[in-house]
Amino acid sequence: MDLIDLRSDTVTQPTPAMREAMARAEVGDDVYGEDPTVLELERRVAKLLGKERALFVPSGTMGNQLALLVHTRPGDEVIIGEGAHCACYESGAGAAWSGVQFAVAGKGGLFNADEMEAALEPPAYYLPNSSLVAVENTHNRAGGRVFPQERIVGIAERARRHGLALHLDGARLWNAAAASGRPLDELAAPFDTVNVCFSKGLGAPVGSALAGSDELIGRAHRFRKMLGGGMRQAGILAAGALYALEHHRERLAEDHRAARAIAEIVGQVPGARVDLDAVETNIVNIGLARARADAVIEAARERGVLISSIAPHALRGVTHLDVSGEQARRAAETLAEAIAGTEGAA
Repeated sequence: MDLIDLRSDTVTQPTPAMREAMARAEVGDDVYGEDPTVLELERRVAKLLGKERALFVPSGTMGNQLALLVHTRPGDEVIIGEGAHCACYESGAGAAWSGVQFAVAGKGGLFNADEMEAALEPPAYYLPNSSLVAVENTHNRAGGRVFPQERIVGIAERARRHGLALHLDGARLWNAAAASGRPLDELAAPFDTVNVCFSKGLGAPVGSALAGSDELIGRAHRFRKMLGGGMRQAGILAAGALYALEHHRERLAEDHRAARAIAEIVGQVPGARVDLDAVETNIVNIGLARARADAVIEAARERGVLISSIAPHALRGVTHLDVSGEQARRAAETLAEAIAGTEGAA
């Protein structure tokens, strides 16, 4: 059975043209700073994001953790949105490596300047020191929501008044740019550091990049080595990311349309709850009235569709370059059958 995989946009396979680019990549030892393809990728990303320098890293988790290391000291507090990736999906690394704790601003992942300020601790020797605000755009847990740029500008202005640094977890910033029509450098401008991922919506097999000032990225480079992220002939991987940057950004709108189609079909099923207004990019969150997510996942798998859960009664589907528009509609109809049958048996 040919499976339609909606578990994540990280499951994509390199296209034949991407594999060819990787096979032909010019390489060197990146730990010595001698890999020309890595250097070209870092230069390209820094320019796209309007930053002085970028650093190629193995994963978005490492990129986020490097940002925490350069912006904080042990015992500090980081202000985040509810469900932020750096706190919920990185194995407790913020506490383990940076020694930080997290304070949540607002609800649902997106927040505003007042909610950010309400989460701040007042200055006192017996309270944690708030040193960083981390914004996630698009917000994964919220269903791929685009963080409104007007709110980000307000958050940044308020954060600067309090002497706070700002980090953008832009793992899917490419999707935010495609959905909002705003250029990447505008979305990145309010932030000291920006983390972007090549192995999600862009479909590269491996890699992320952390961008910022020359001084901050210089410090992050040292931490990357400490954490085991010094890769040798990494140009083979960087070539895949470069290819994705050049050839896969414009097609992201196709993923967004596919996600919308899934949301519209599944949202009509009794017992399924889909907020159509929240489906802005390539992620669809599906609430279940009575059925358990694990039961629906199994029923869908038997019918040829893979999907993941985000709660006992909630599913998440993610579209990507390996799911065509026709496959998305077929997957949605299959999910509708699985949900209807499972709801009826619940």
